[in-house]
Amino acid sequence: MKKIVLLLLLVLPLMAIAQKTKEDKNAPKYLKGAVPVENGIVTFKKTFRVPGQTDAQLYENMLFYVKDNLVVKGIEDAWTRMLSEGKEDGIITAKVEEWLVFSKKFLSIDKTRLRYQIIVTTGDGAVNITVTQISYLYSEEWEEMKPTGMGGEIYRAEEWITDEHALNKKGTKLLPLSGKFRRKTVDRMEELFNNAMDMFEEKIKEEKSKENETKVQKRQFVIE
Repeated sequence: MKKIVLLLLLVLPLMAIAQKTKEDKNAPKYLKGAVPVENGIVTFKKTFRVPGQTDAQLYENMLFYVKDNLVVKGIEDAWTRMLSEGKEDGIITAKVEEWLVFSKKFLSIDKTRLRYQIIVTTGDGAVNITVTQISYLYSEEWEEMKPTGMGGEIYRAEEWITDEHALNKKGTKLLPLSGKFRRKTVDRMEELFNNAMDMFEEKIKEEKSKENETKVQKRQFVIE
């Protein structure tokens, strides 16, 4: 009897974790409407305002973000490159290719190349980010334990991660294969937008810190 109780104590927590993981994979954030489509094209957008920043600061900060956090850190390939920098009109455009990792185990990894175009517009105190032209290269050929970028399957987001192609008929669950692409893409877009906003928050904190240091220094040198 004690052995049975001990076994249950060991198994039940594992079952609970497995159930929670299963529920997380089908969380509402991944279900109906999670992948927006505009004019037949999958398009993720984010707009936010940054108080206290000039339009020039918004542009320079977002240019740094796109170059150093997306283009430079993307896969070194002809695909990943800056397309345009327009300080006068506040527009930045780039194409990016990066890895989306589905799972990683000892001596094996399941991942895909994620390709997209990002368009940033800054002005009037706001930042507008648009990510579109999303596609994937999956199950490519490998040589000497390295991916070659050749062969494999190419999926366009419009034919792969939309509600129609990645959800069951009831819209309550993600399909096994296309569903994992949808889930990771939604997470990546959320991360991309949040990282941009976090960057501005950090810069604002740094500026306020410098202002406070200056104020303290001025007070220290006031002679009455």
